[in-house]
Amino acid sequence: MKVLQFTKFYLSTLLILVIFTSCARENSAFTLLPQEKEIELGKLYLPISIDEFEGLYPEERVQNYLQNLGKRIAQHAERKVPFNFYLVNSEVINAFALPGGPVVITRGIFLTLNSESELAGILAHEIGHIERRHHAKFVEKQLALNLLLQIGSYLLPQNLTGELLFQLGQISAGLLSLKFSRDQEKEADETGFYLLLKAHYSPEGMLRVFEKFKKMSETRPPEWLSTHPLPETRIKEWEKKLSTLKPSGSFIKDSSSFQEILSLLKETQPSFEEVKKGKKALQERDYSKAEIYFLKAIELYPKNIPALINLSRLKFKNKDYLSAKNYALTALKYNPDLFSGYYLAGLSEFALNNWKDSLHYFEKAKALVPFEGSTYYYCGRNYENLQNYSQALANYKKALEIGPKNASWYQDCYIRYQRLR
Repeated sequence: MKVLQFTKFYLSTLLILVIFTSCARENSAFTLLPQEKEIELGKLYLPISIDEFEGLYPEERVQNYLQNLGKRIAQHAERKVPFNFYLVNSEVINAFALPGGPVVITRGIFLTLNSESELAGILAHEIGHIERRHHAKFVEKQLALNLLLQIGSYLLPQNLTGELLFQLGQISAGLLSLKFSRDQEKEADETGFYLLLKAHYSPEGMLRVFEKFKKMSETRPPEWLSTHPLPETRIKEWEKKLSTLKPSGSFIKDSSSFQEILSLLKETQPSFEEVKKGKKALQERDYSKAEIYFLKAIELYPKNIPALINLSRLKFKNKDYLSAKNYALTALKYNPDLFSGYYLAGLSEFALNNWKDSLHYFEKAKALVPFEGSTYYYCGRNYENLQNYSQALANYKKALEIGPKNASWYQDCYIRYQRLR
């Protein structure tokens, strides 16, 4: 017994030393989550974050513009993480960052802006949250030490335990709705302010954003304010920095590139308005009217990802599985890493009894979002139909570990798992 206790103590001490050593290599203050693991988590959470906000806006020119602008600001950050910037289709007025470098802004927030310096201000602020490790600190609080150690330089589903996948899934939802404290907002503002100066962007742009959102909050507050509180003190602090530092010289306020991208987004806005009507019809359970709106959206803008995904879901509901698959595959043509596109294609092929094709799409979905329990269930079903019982059993086991237990498929998964054991 004493030998066992000593062994456990020795192993626990060794695990802690591993973390300390890893952190020391970074030449930074002690952190439970080293930078390389934080970066891996950001990569892990990016696909589900993009999917939650209805996929990437499918115009390369727009994505390149945002990427170039973001990197121009991020090059002045102290932390050398792979900063990347993405515009998503959602009409929600929001922007957020993820651990280790990704920054996401919505089509909705872009359309509220009038100049490049306003956009630069939002990007600098989100970079500020990454600089101050606000997301990483949240993850450190949520994950136990033994689970943190499982996060390696390769986040492949087959290498992660069901327990860790379940925890990672829980954290994913938390990150997307993470509410920052006033102190954290102050830190991100401070960092963002100096990033703007170093990148030669006028800090007055962010002041205009603050004032604009403050006015909007009187009627319908932007989603961004639900996670980024905007007390009057934040605006006064920004004004104080402007008056104290009195930044002078040649600062960028706007650009023709920004105005061109804004015009492009406005051109496709009528199509997204049809999607909005379609979603309202769905809420009212008027499915035929919803389909008309989504079809109109595609007529106006064939690359409208939310319209294509919603049509796929509607067709699947109506048991038109071939059309459901085709709409999902069309969405994937414009967004090759869209989780919901692979998931819907997999469901459709499963309903058509095409086990191999269904398995292909579900394996793709599982690789993108490895903490969704139902993808393992359907992989298991496909493997079982293909008489690969060992793989079926392994996938059923992970599906049961991840859950949720109240899912419609869970009981059937349990029965199949017990039968194959």
